[in-house]
Amino acid sequence: MKIVVFGSLNIDKVYSLEHFVCPGETISAAKMEQFCGGKGFNQAIALRRAGNDVFFAGAVGQDGGMLLDMLDRNGVNRRFVKQTAGSTGHAIIQVDVSGQNSIIILAGANGEVTEHDVESVLSNFSKGDLIVLQNEISCVPQIIRQAHSKGMIIALNPSPYNDRIAACDISCVDYLLLNETEGAAMANTAAPDDILNTLHLRYPRLNVVLTLGGDGSRFQSCDGRSFTCGIYPVQVADTTAAGDTFTGYFLSEILRHGDAAQALRIASAAAGLAVSRKGAEPSIPLMDEVAAII
Repeated sequence: MKIVVFGSLNIDKVYSLEHFVCPGETISAAKMEQFCGGKGFNQAIALRRAGNDVFFAGAVGQDGGMLLDMLDRNGVNRRFVKQTAGSTGHAIIQVDVSGQNSIIILAGANGEVTEHDVESVLSNFSKGDLIVLQNEISCVPQIIRQAHSKGMIIALNPSPYNDRIAACDISCVDYLLLNETEGAAMANTAAPDDILNTLHLRYPRLNVVLTLGGDGSRFQSCDGRSFTCGIYPVQVADTTAAGDTFTGYFLSEILRHGDAAQALRIASAAAGLAVSRKGAEPSIPLMDEVAAII
Protein backbone atom coordinates (compact mmCIF):
# COMPACT_ATOMS: atom_id res chain seq x y z
CA MET A 1 0.00 0.00 0.00
CA LYS A 2 1.31 3.42 -0.98
CA ILE A 3 0.32 6.55 0.97
CA VAL A 4 -0.19 9.97 -0.60
CA VAL A 5 -1.23 13.12 1.18
CA PHE A 6 -2.84 15.49 -1.35
CA GLY A 7 -3.00 18.67 0.65
CA SER A 8 -1.91 22.11 1.69
CA LEU A 9 1.52 23.61 2.19
CA ASN A 10 1.53 26.80 4.28
CA ILE A 11 4.01 29.15 5.85
CA ASP A 12 2.72 29.66 9.41
CA LYS A 13 3.30 33.03 11.06
CA VAL A 14 2.66 32.47 14.76
CA TYR A 15 2.03 35.46 17.04
CA SER A 16 2.24 34.95 20.81
CA LEU A 17 -0.35 37.15 22.54
CA GLU A 18 -1.84 37.73 25.98
CA HIS A 19 -5.29 37.14 24.46
CA PHE A 20 -6.91 36.90 21.03
CA VAL A 21 -7.48 40.20 19.25
CA CYS A 22 -11.01 41.55 19.75
CA PRO A 23 -12.95 43.61 17.15
CA GLY A 24 -11.52 47.13 16.99
CA GLU A 25 -8.59 46.25 19.24
CA THR A 26 -4.87 46.69 18.56
CA ILE A 27 -2.48 44.73 20.76
CA SER A 28 1.25 43.99 20.80
CA ALA A 29 2.61 40.48 20.26
CA ALA A 30 5.27 39.14 22.59
CA LYS A 31 6.95 37.56 19.56
CA MET A 32 6.41 36.22 16.07
CA GLU A 33 7.80 32.89 14.88
CA GLN A 34 7.65 31.37 11.40
CA PHE A 35 7.11 27.66 10.80
CA CYS A 36 6.28 25.25 7.99
CA GLY A 37 2.64 24.21 8.17
CA GLY A 38 -0.64 23.55 6.42
CA LYS A 39 -2.91 20.68 7.43
CA GLY A 40 -1.67 18.54 4.56
CA PHE A 41 1.97 19.17 5.42
CA ASN A 42 1.41 18.47 9.12
CA GLN A 43 -0.46 15.23 8.46
CA ALA A 44 2.22 14.05 6.05
CA ILE A 45 4.92 14.70 8.65
CA ALA A 46 2.86 12.85 11.29
CA LEU A 47 2.40 9.85 8.99
CA ARG A 48 6.11 9.87 8.20
CA ARG A 49 7.18 10.14 11.85
CA ALA A 50 4.79 7.30 12.66
CA GLY A 51 7.01 5.15 10.44
CA ASN A 52 5.45 5.26 6.96
CA ASP A 53 6.75 6.01 3.47
CA VAL A 54 4.74 9.03 2.32
CA PHE A 55 4.24 10.85 -0.97
CA PHE A 56 3.06 14.46 -0.98
CA ALA A 57 1.00 16.15 -3.70
CA GLY A 58 0.20 19.86 -3.71
CA ALA A 59 1.56 23.24 -4.72
CA VAL A 60 3.85 25.98 -3.47
CA GLY A 61 4.77 29.41 -4.82
CA GLN A 62 8.17 30.90 -5.51
CA ASP A 63 8.61 31.55 -1.78
CA GLY A 64 8.01 27.92 -0.78
CA GLY A 65 11.58 26.69 -0.59
CA MET A 66 11.52 26.20 3.18
CA LEU A 67 8.56 23.83 2.84
CA LEU A 68 10.24 21.78 0.12
CA ASP A 69 13.41 21.59 2.20
CA MET A 70 11.46 20.45 5.26
CA LEU A 71 9.68 17.71 3.29
CA ASP A 72 13.11 16.54 2.13
CA ARG A 73 14.56 16.65 5.66
CA ASN A 74 11.69 14.49 6.93
CA GLY A 75 11.97 11.96 4.13
CA VAL A 76 8.61 12.77 2.50
CA ASN A 77 8.64 12.17 -1.26
CA ARG A 78 7.64 15.49 -2.90
CA ARG A 79 7.80 14.49 -6.57
CA PHE A 80 4.11 15.47 -6.95
CA VAL A 81 4.50 19.01 -5.54
CA LYS A 82 4.31 21.65 -8.27
CA GLN A 83 5.74 25.16 -8.01
CA THR A 84 3.56 28.02 -9.25
CA ALA A 85 4.44 31.56 -10.27
CA GLY A 86 2.54 33.09 -7.34
CA SER A 87 2.95 32.96 -3.57
CA THR A 88 2.74 30.04 -1.16
CA GLY A 89 -0.31 29.67 1.06
CA HIS A 90 0.13 31.06 4.53
CA ALA A 91 -1.54 31.21 7.92
CA ILE A 92 -1.72 33.92 10.55
CA ILE A 93 -1.92 32.12 13.90
CA GLN A 94 -2.68 33.78 17.21
CA VAL A 95 -1.59 31.77 20.28
CA ASP A 96 -2.73 33.00 23.70
CA VAL A 97 -1.11 32.40 27.07
CA SER A 98 -3.18 29.24 27.63
CA GLY A 99 -1.90 27.71 24.38
CA GLN A 100 -5.17 27.99 22.46
CA ASN A 101 -5.01 29.23 18.89
CA SER A 102 -7.02 31.22 16.35
CA ILE A 103 -6.08 30.86 12.69
CA ILE A 104 -6.58 32.79 9.42
CA ILE A 105 -5.45 31.05 6.23
CA LEU A 106 -4.84 32.38 2.72
CA ALA A 107 -4.87 29.68 0.03
CA GLY A 108 -2.16 31.05 -2.27
CA ALA A 109 -0.74 28.21 -4.38
CA ASN A 110 -2.99 25.73 -2.53
CA GLY A 111 -5.87 27.15 -4.55
CA GLU A 112 -4.09 26.48 -7.84
CA VAL A 113 -4.44 22.69 -7.87
CA THR A 114 -6.20 21.85 -11.15
CA GLU A 115 -8.15 18.84 -12.45
CA HIS A 116 -5.17 18.11 -14.71
CA ASP A 117 -2.98 17.96 -11.60
CA VAL A 118 -5.44 15.53 -10.01
CA GLU A 119 -5.39 13.20 -13.01
CA SER A 120 -1.60 13.38 -13.27
CA VAL A 121 -0.99 12.59 -9.60
CA LEU A 122 -3.57 9.82 -9.23
CA SER A 123 -2.28 8.03 -12.34
CA ASN A 124 0.61 6.95 -10.11
CA PHE A 125 -1.61 5.21 -7.54
CA SER A 126 -3.96 2.25 -7.61
CA LYS A 127 -6.51 0.17 -5.74
CA GLY A 128 -5.76 -0.24 -2.05
CA ASP A 129 -3.46 2.77 -1.80
CA LEU A 130 -4.31 5.40 0.84
CA ILE A 131 -5.02 9.02 -0.02
CA VAL A 132 -5.31 11.59 2.79
CA LEU A 133 -7.25 14.81 2.13
CA GLN A 134 -8.24 18.02 3.92
CA ASN A 135 -10.17 21.09 2.75
CA GLU A 136 -7.35 23.59 2.23
CA ILE A 137 -6.74 23.01 -1.49
CA SER A 138 -8.84 23.31 -4.64
CA CYS A 139 -10.39 20.31 -6.45
CA VAL A 140 -11.07 18.17 -3.35
CA PRO A 141 -14.44 16.88 -4.71
CA GLN A 142 -12.71 15.85 -7.94
CA ILE A 143 -9.90 14.13 -6.04
CA ILE A 144 -12.43 12.13 -4.01
CA ARG A 145 -14.35 11.03 -7.10
CA GLN A 146 -11.26 9.98 -9.02
CA ALA A 147 -9.61 8.25 -6.07
CA HIS A 148 -12.81 6.32 -5.39
CA SER A 149 -13.05 5.25 -9.02
CA LYS A 150 -9.54 3.79 -8.71
CA GLY A 151 -10.44 1.87 -5.55
CA MET A 152 -8.14 3.87 -3.28
CA ILE A 153 -8.75 4.11 0.48
CA ILE A 154 -9.87 7.69 1.13
CA ALA A 155 -9.35 9.49 4.44
CA LEU A 156 -10.89 12.97 4.68
CA ASN A 157 -10.40 15.62 7.34
CA PRO A 158 -13.13 18.16 6.40
CA SER A 159 -11.26 21.12 7.84
CA PRO A 160 -11.87 23.96 7.57
CA TYR A 161 -15.56 23.10 7.35
CA ASN A 162 -17.37 25.26 4.77
CA ASP A 163 -19.77 25.03 1.83
CA ARG A 164 -17.16 23.27 -0.32
CA ILE A 165 -17.57 20.14 1.80
CA ALA A 166 -21.17 19.92 0.58
CA ALA A 167 -19.79 19.37 -2.93
CA CYS A 168 -17.84 16.31 -1.74
CA ASP A 169 -19.39 12.86 -2.12
CA ILE A 170 -18.89 11.63 1.45
CA SER A 171 -20.31 8.23 0.48
CA CYS A 172 -16.99 7.65 -1.35
CA VAL A 173 -14.95 8.29 1.80
CA ASP A 174 -13.66 5.42 3.95
CA TYR A 175 -12.38 7.35 6.99
CA LEU A 176 -13.80 10.69 8.12
CA LEU A 177 -11.72 12.38 10.82
CA LEU A 178 -13.25 15.50 12.34
CA ASN A 179 -13.60 17.49 15.54
CA GLU A 180 -16.81 18.18 17.45
CA THR A 181 -17.43 21.54 15.72
CA GLU A 182 -17.10 20.00 12.27
CA GLY A 183 -19.18 17.01 13.36
CA ALA A 184 -21.99 19.23 14.60
CA ALA A 185 -22.00 21.14 11.30
CA MET A 186 -22.12 17.95 9.23
CA ALA A 187 -24.74 16.14 11.35
CA ASN A 188 -26.82 19.17 12.45
CA THR A 189 -26.61 18.00 16.04
CA ALA A 190 -24.14 18.64 18.86
CA ALA A 191 -24.10 15.55 21.11
CA PRO A 192 -21.26 13.15 20.19
CA ASP A 193 -23.54 10.07 20.19
CA ASP A 194 -25.98 11.86 17.91
CA ILE A 195 -23.20 12.98 15.57
CA LEU A 196 -21.89 9.44 15.21
CA ASN A 197 -25.33 7.88 14.81
CA THR A 198 -26.42 10.45 12.24
CA LEU A 199 -23.30 10.01 10.13
CA HIS A 200 -23.58 6.22 10.36
CA LEU A 201 -27.19 6.26 9.16
CA ARG A 202 -26.37 8.70 6.38
CA TYR A 203 -23.17 6.96 5.23
CA PRO A 204 -23.30 3.27 6.25
CA ARG A 205 -19.84 2.38 4.89
CA LEU A 206 -18.11 5.27 6.62
CA ASN A 207 -15.68 4.91 9.53
CA VAL A 208 -15.76 8.04 11.71
CA VAL A 209 -13.17 9.43 14.12
CA LEU A 210 -14.54 12.23 16.31
CA THR A 211 -12.13 14.24 18.45
CA LEU A 212 -13.61 15.96 21.50
CA GLY A 213 -10.85 18.17 22.87
CA GLY A 214 -10.40 17.60 26.58
CA ASP A 215 -13.02 14.82 26.48
CA GLY A 216 -10.84 12.60 24.32
CA SER A 217 -11.90 10.89 21.11
CA ARG A 218 -14.42 8.43 19.67
CA PHE A 219 -14.29 5.98 16.78
CA GLN A 220 -17.29 4.35 15.15
CA SER A 221 -16.64 1.74 12.50
CA CYS A 222 -18.83 1.10 9.49
CA ASP A 223 -20.20 -2.00 11.22
CA GLY A 224 -21.41 0.13 14.15
CA ARG A 225 -18.77 -0.77 16.73
CA SER A 226 -17.69 2.15 18.90
CA PHE A 227 -14.50 2.85 20.86
CA THR A 228 -13.54 5.74 23.16
CA CYS A 229 -10.25 7.09 24.48
CA GLY A 230 -9.34 9.81 26.94
CA ILE A 231 -6.55 12.35 26.58
CA TYR A 232 -2.98 12.22 27.84
CA PRO A 233 -2.87 15.21 30.21
CA VAL A 234 0.06 17.56 29.59
CA GLN A 235 1.01 21.18 30.15
CA VAL A 236 -0.42 22.88 27.05
CA ALA A 237 2.06 25.05 25.14
CA ASP A 238 0.39 25.31 21.71
CA THR A 239 -2.52 23.34 20.23
CA THR A 240 -1.45 23.98 16.61
CA ALA A 241 -1.12 20.68 14.67
CA ALA A 242 -2.56 18.56 17.49
CA GLY A 243 -5.46 17.39 15.32
CA ASP A 244 -3.15 16.76 12.37
CA THR A 245 -0.81 14.72 14.57
CA PHE A 246 -3.79 12.69 15.81
CA THR A 247 -4.94 12.10 12.21
CA GLY A 248 -1.57 10.90 10.96
CA TYR A 249 -0.93 8.55 13.87
CA PHE A 250 -4.47 7.14 13.89
CA LEU A 251 -4.45 6.35 10.18
CA SER A 252 -0.99 4.81 10.42
CA GLU A 253 -2.04 2.46 13.21
CA ILE A 254 -5.56 1.51 12.05
CA LEU A 255 -4.40 0.66 8.52
CA ARG A 256 -1.32 -1.20 9.72
CA HIS A 257 -2.90 -3.32 12.48
CA GLY A 258 -6.67 -2.73 12.37
CA ASP A 259 -6.95 -2.28 16.14
CA ALA A 260 -9.17 0.77 16.64
CA ALA A 261 -8.75 0.97 20.41
CA GLN A 262 -4.96 0.89 20.15
CA ALA A 263 -5.04 3.38 17.26
CA LEU A 264 -6.96 5.84 19.43
CA ARG A 265 -4.51 5.39 22.30
CA ILE A 266 -1.46 5.95 20.11
CA ALA A 267 -3.02 8.93 18.33
CA SER A 268 -4.06 10.49 21.65
CA ALA A 269 -0.56 10.09 23.07
CA ALA A 270 0.98 11.64 19.94
CA ALA A 271 -1.44 14.57 20.07
CA GLY A 272 -0.67 15.05 23.76
CA LEU A 273 3.03 15.34 23.01
CA ALA A 274 2.27 17.79 20.19
CA VAL A 275 0.30 20.22 22.38
CA SER A 276 3.11 20.26 24.95
CA ARG A 277 5.42 21.85 22.36
CA LYS A 278 5.48 25.07 20.34
CA GLY A 279 4.84 25.26 16.62
CA ALA A 280 3.33 22.90 14.07
CA GLU A 281 5.99 20.68 12.47
CA PRO A 282 8.44 20.98 15.41
CA SER A 283 5.77 19.71 17.80
CA ILE A 284 4.96 16.46 15.94
CA PRO A 285 6.63 13.57 17.80
CA LEU A 286 8.52 10.55 16.52
CA MET A 287 7.05 7.09 17.03
CA ASP A 288 9.74 6.22 19.58
CA GLU A 289 8.61 9.17 21.74
CA VAL A 290 4.97 8.08 21.52
CA ALA A 291 5.80 4.47 22.34
CA ALA A 292 7.69 5.62 25.43
CA ILE A 293 4.54 7.05 27.05
CA ILE A 294 1.98 4.44 25.96
